[in-house]
Amino acid sequence: MGFKKPKDSLSEFEQEIKKSEKEKYVLRLYIAGMSSKSKIAIQNIKRICEGNLSGHYDLEIIDVYKQPVLAEGDQIVATPTLIKKLPVPIRTFIGDMSKEEKILIGLDLRQKKFQ
Repeated sequence: MGFKKPKDSLSEFEQEIKKSEKEKYVLRLYIAGMSSKSKIAIQNIKRICEGNLSGHYDLEIIDVYKQPVLAEGDQIVATPTLIKKLPVPIRTFIGDMSKEEKILIGLDLRQKKFQ
């Protein structure tokens, strides 16, 4: 009646757990109001995240005008700015997030190609 076959070894069990618990990315996008640059950055980073991290990321959008203390704490000097908090190392990206390949390399989702 539908019994599951027991795992043959502890390592096989651990491998299955690792597959099911993919790393969660914690991202903060700092914007300055809803300017056209802010809107473009939001659209771009959402598209990149959904296409590459679907279900494995938390994206927090922070308006520096409404939450200046958070911006100060993360030492934001320009907007839009994306900060990858987790997984470490922390990375920072400035601009409208339109350079998808550079974002993916910075998030360690692609290998850097040397020419």
